[in-house]
Amino acid sequence: MDQKTIVVIGGGAAGFFAAINAAQKNATAKVLLLEKSTKLLSKVKVSGGGRCNVTHACFDIQQLVKSYPRGQKQLFQAFHQFNTTHTINWFESRGVALKAEGDGRMFPQSNSSQSIVDCLMQEAEKYHVQLKLQANVKAIQKRENGFLIQMENGGEFSCNKLIIANGGSAKQIDYDYLTKLGHSIEAPVPSLFTFNIPNTPISKLMGLSVQHAKVSISGTKLSQEGALLITHWGFSGPAVLKLSAWGARKLFERNYTFEIRINWLAQFNFETIQKEFTNFKNERAAKQVSTCPWNEIPKRLWEYFLAKADIVENLKWGDVSKKQFNKLAEIICNDTYQAKGKTTFKEEFVTCGGVKLDEVDFKTMESKVCKNLFFAGEVLDIDGITGGFNFQAAWTTAWIASQNV
Repeated sequence: MDQKTIVVIGGGAAGFFAAINAAQKNATAKVLLLEKSTKLLSKVKVSGGGRCNVTHACFDIQQLVKSYPRGQKQLFQAFHQFNTTHTINWFESRGVALKAEGDGRMFPQSNSSQSIVDCLMQEAEKYHVQLKLQANVKAIQKRENGFLIQMENGGEFSCNKLIIANGGSAKQIDYDYLTKLGHSIEAPVPSLFTFNIPNTPISKLMGLSVQHAKVSISGTKLSQEGALLITHWGFSGPAVLKLSAWGARKLFERNYTFEIRINWLAQFNFETIQKEFTNFKNERAAKQVSTCPWNEIPKRLWEYFLAKADIVENLKWGDVSKKQFNKLAEIICNDTYQAKGKTTFKEEFVTCGGVKLDEVDFKTMESKVCKNLFFAGEVLDIDGITGGFNFQAAWTTAWIASQNV
């Protein structure tokens, strides 16, 4: 093995980014990327509804790390080397301009993930990265001057440096070849999922959303605010997805059976709603409650609240009793549902768990227990909430690994 050889395992965002940047920095090295499936960059292609949520417009590192339930301390160090600004510059210098939307998510200006896929493929070709599909790794053996990688099909590859960037997996067995190299694995569990609420009348309102709800898990300190979407199976939207990420382990331990509490208008509590209701009632005493919703609550949701509070449609605001008032206020600020199970959010399969972070040097992304082995992306016990944060962690860790192989 006279020529320096770098092998990258994983053909997703982290693997491609690591391979391209490693090939650019090591012009004389052979860089080989192994992907077990028949498709490259498949997650990049489908993410963000086919638009690819490349990163998030957060430029303060102290703020940025707050969007990662796991890996904050390590990413704080890593983001000083490569962060959102570097990601934007990297793609823009290669002809792909990015834009930020109102909620901070960043997409290519083309609104198509194909722009990102094409850019990465062109860079791989430019720097002569060799791509091998249907290349499933069976075992990795440590050698004096590098590694011997044995494939499921019987083939094998030798390399001096190895970057593992094959993403997260829900199965512990998929990490076995890493434990054989001396690494410990935090047990993988799902993150970023929606809540199933079986047999609930609210599912008839599927497709309806509110912009600022607060969702909490009873009996825990878990709570998140944001948009909430009613689906035909339960609840989704940013508030639920953020909550699923922060509560990934706790909800797994509860077998996804738990009580959720919803404040449909997070800016209010029971007392402030009562006060507002009183004023509203006095001003609109002669109007029907059903045709005059409070606080611009969507009409269908308002009708659902009234039915739940046993308030008949033709009742006038002036005739609403104190008991009905209190029940309606309680429903708006403390509505409860029984969750039983979860559903993966679109194609955004994310795991919490992976290679233990204290076994990796985040200055270089090199393993502390196995020399010349590097990591990038979701194979590590790092995961972010929805909004481009997982891709940013992938670009960052991949870039650092690429500069140090």
